[in-house]
Amino acid sequence: MIPSLNTGVSGLQQYQNRLEVLGNNIANANTVGYKSARLDSADTFSRTLSAATSGPIQIGTGVGSGTIRTNQADGVLSNTGIEGDLAVSGGSGYFLVKDSVTSEVYATRAGDFSLDTSGYLTAPGGQRVQGFTDSTLSTRGDIKIDDTGKPVGAGDFKSFSVNAQGTITVHLTDGQSFVRGQVLLQRFETPDNLTKAGNNLYSGLANAGPLGAGLVSGAVPPGTLGVGDIKQGALEQSNVDLTGEFSNMIIAQRGFQANARVITTSDELMQEIVSLKR
Repeated sequence: MIPSLNTGVSGLQQYQNRLEVLGNNIANANTVGYKSARLDSADTFSRTLSAATSGPIQIGTGVGSGTIRTNQADGVLSNTGIEGDLAVSGGSGYFLVKDSVTSEVYATRAGDFSLDTSGYLTAPGGQRVQGFTDSTLSTRGDIKIDDTGKPVGAGDFKSFSVNAQGTITVHLTDGQSFVRGQVLLQRFETPDNLTKAGNNLYSGLANAGPLGAGLVSGAVPPGTLGVGDIKQGALEQSNVDLTGEFSNMIIAQRGFQANARVITTSDELMQEIVSLKR
């Protein structure tokens, strides 16, 4: 009876893990740029009772977790009208942001950016958005949006705009404008290999196979190589389907209850066996 107990326990653990994944999806239903996940199951090593010539006679020993896959489908774009909000539209590109202290580069689909006190375009955690940093679009690094490079005698910084190709145009108080830089996007060959690092950021970028010349230097202008376009004043919402998540939760709950019943039944049979000896 012990094998059946172990099988039931493995089922409980598996469905508990599945409920945790579903719960996390539901909790992040309104998280900007969040990608839902699903847990795939896999059977465990089977016991071979007989290696018959017509085929082995085997009994399974339970279930385990195969992998947790991320749904890379685009979320709905929501218009905010906020100057620093950027969304990737119609492509698989990611924004790259860099920690100015550790120099670690992260990927993100959450474009809720803003200008810090020094004029750098930053994520909520202070990481700086990467791209071209000059008007000639030739130098890569931390994007800074100010009136540096403005025409001689022109007015002061007033606002900025970002077009579909990520080009940043600074508008001055006297009505003049000039190109200040460009937001770049990075594609990955296997985005499922990205590691969630919290705060809507992904680490482990090298494991995901960045396409191009590598991190930062491999990022390309929006509208090229399938990375998608940039939409200013909008944010990509979570791609969580609440209806589907609640349905899957009910299925997981029933699976948990069924495996608990296997354990209860195995325990009752063991009690019967023990009572036969009395």
